[in-house]
Amino acid sequence: MKAFLENSVFWATILTLTTYMIGCAVKNKINSPLAHPLLISVILIIIFLLVFDIEYETYQNEAKYISYFLTPATVCLAIPLYRQIELLKKHWKAVVAGILSGVITSMASILLMSILFGITKQLYISLMSKSITTAIAIGITEEYGGISTITAAAICVTGVFGSISSSIVMKIFRIKNPISVGLALGTSAHAMGTSKALEIGPVEGAMSGLSIALAGLMTVVLAPLFANLI
Repeated sequence: MKAFLENSVFWATILTLTTYMIGCAVKNKINSPLAHPLLISVILIIIFLLVFDIEYETYQNEAKYISYFLTPATVCLAIPLYRQIELLKKHWKAVVAGILSGVITSMASILLMSILFGITKQLYISLMSKSITTAIAIGITEEYGGISTITAAAICVTGVFGSISSSIVMKIFRIKNPISVGLALGTSAHAMGTSKALEIGPVEGAMSGLSIALAGLMTVVLAPLFANLI
């Protein structure tokens, strides 16, 4: 079975899409934040790779075709943003301040935990960009000597956890303003958070999409400063 899969074309892509569809079906049946399609998909894929003794590198290489859609999918987020352009113009100062505070908090928390737990600089660099979109984060990690695989894993975990916990966090802190909700999701949980925001409403989705781009740019600007603090 392992040899058959490794010699088959698009098996990893089919596996990824199938497990995600299973996750969506489970989510529709179970009304729970833990029933996140991506989380279910990840668990099923891990089980599949373990059962058939397939290396992650093999799966990653075969599933790379899905990554080709990441850029156009991100660009499409400009559509809901354009529809809310007047709202953005009206609150642009609060929007920029909110995203900047989120970026600084994310990077500062990684710095603090790295110091407290004695994490090496290479691992610190790898985790530093965990809250931004993969395309930008991988570039930052490679530029400053981190491990891109760890960065990708951290981004995935951050996005899934952010999507799952967002509803609880919003209720605890009574965050109801659609702009605030969108900015929080996009800044902390990048594309996965934006997917959640789009489910909530158009304003939330637009603000979250904007957060992906601005948070990425701000992280690029702040990366040289934070990278040299350890």
